[in-house]
Amino acid sequence: MWQSLGLTVLVIVATLLCVLLFMLFGWYVVWQLFLSKFKFLRELVGDTGPQQDDNELPRSGPERPPTPRHRMKAPRHRTVPPQQAN
Repeated sequence: MWQSLGLTVLVIVATLLCVLLFMLFGWYVVWQLFLSKFKFLRELVGDTGPQQDDNELPRSGPERPPTPRHRMKAPRHRTVPPQQAN
């Protein structure tokens, strides 16, 4: 009787420990890959590690102007028909 109860408690504690470790590991991975990039989250957690500011670009070579992702469209001009021009 006591052995089966002890085994049940051991299984429950081991399961909770495994779930807790899995959640902590998942949080660490998500923090390292994504969440640590946001300055306000770093301030909430109190992380003052060597992170770049949000508006600071990495300086790894000669500076180039940023390239647009999409082709720039020429502005449209309204043309007035000749009969309505005064």
